[in-house]
Amino acid sequence: MVSLLTFGRLVLSLFGCHICLAGANRPAAPVNVSVTHLRADSATVSWNIPEGETVIGFAISQQRQDGLMQRFIREVNTTSRACVLWDLDEDTDYIIQVQSVGLHGESLASKKIHFRTLKKSEHFQSAMMDQDPAVEGLDISRHLLSGEILIIMMVLLMWAAVIALFCKQYDIIKDNDSNNHSKEKTKPLSEQSTPEYHNGGLLGSKFQNTSSSVSIIKV
Repeated sequence: MVSLLTFGRLVLSLFGCHICLAGANRPAAPVNVSVTHLRADSATVSWNIPEGETVIGFAISQQRQDGLMQRFIREVNTTSRACVLWDLDEDTDYIIQVQSVGLHGESLASKKIHFRTLKKSEHFQSAMMDQDPAVEGLDISRHLLSGEILIIMMVLLMWAAVIALFCKQYDIIKDNDSNNHSKEKTKPLSEQSTPEYHNGGLLGSKFQNTSSSVSIIKV
């Protein structure tokens, strides 16, 4: 009986030591958690990691303040220190907490951060005043792409106009050549018939042959 109690105490002590070692190897909780780029349906969460901590990912707990919705985001094999929260409800209060994921488990949760999403009417004003640099760069790229497309379309239209003008001139030249050939083929019959030669010509020979066939009888 005594041996069983001793064995049980030994197991509990070993288990407690394992828990203590695992807790000591876990990373510290993230610091400087903040919410930026508020929109009507999204927000960006960012944080910092204490120096000397080995972190391989993060976990974010997101819930509405009224308790109607709760979401848990976990991502590993990343060094990112920010995350975009999508599909949020407009003009709604939210509570978030961030945890660091280490090789031996997750850290304690950071302090709770409260924020409220914008209304859709406020979304466009905020987008003009506080635009994400990445989104701004994307807009610039879109403008450049639109300008390049416009230039290409203008060049294609100019080439199309030149080709159309060339085809029109070619048709005019072709029609003129056809008219000239048709005029040469349709000359007057008087010009195409065989000329009649008088005084020994073709017509005279006909009359001579006719007269030679008549005989004169004297009485």
